[in-house]
Amino acid sequence: MKFSTYEIREIVKAWIGVSLVFAIAMTGLKGLIVALPLALLTGGIGFLLHELAHKYVAQKYHCWAEFRANNQALLIGLVLSFFGLILLAPGGVFIHGATKNQHGKIALAGPFMNIILAVLFYGLIRIGIWPIVAKFGFQINSFLALFNLIPVFPFDGRTVWQWNKAAYLAAIALAGVLTFVSWHA
Repeated sequence: MKFSTYEIREIVKAWIGVSLVFAIAMTGLKGLIVALPLALLTGGIGFLLHELAHKYVAQKYHCWAEFRANNQALLIGLVLSFFGLILLAPGGVFIHGATKNQHGKIALAGPFMNIILAVLFYGLIRIGIWPIVAKFGFQINSFLALFNLIPVFPFDGRTVWQWNKAAYLAAIALAGVLTFVSWHA
């Protein structure tokens, strides 16, 4: 994948911002030193790989694709996290040059990455490796997939729904089942 220096800074800023939102919402400032590494490895990685999946598929189709952080949304998310709320719209990969078919596949790549991560974290739970980290990673990545599949702008779900309703229904069903299981695991 190709990255500009500016884009790398944007990705790192958003990754840290997303991780801070998760960590503060989970524990407040008192537990931040413990919660931040957990958030970086679970929700932060989920966000990062979600966006990189969009970028990878877009560049595979020879499209221009770069991530841009949304500073206002990151700030709002950070403020809300102090009240225990998680509301994230940290930015996204901007894409130019994709056909409708390609754009649908690019949009599905992000939530699909979260589904893959959720399954991997579930596997870690089942074999007993890092159970607390794995459970949180399972929950947050399942939810990130489901949340991003909301079929309204600006979420990935809108583009996937417009592209291929069968692919959308399969993805939302899988994300929904994983989310349900993750909260009962």
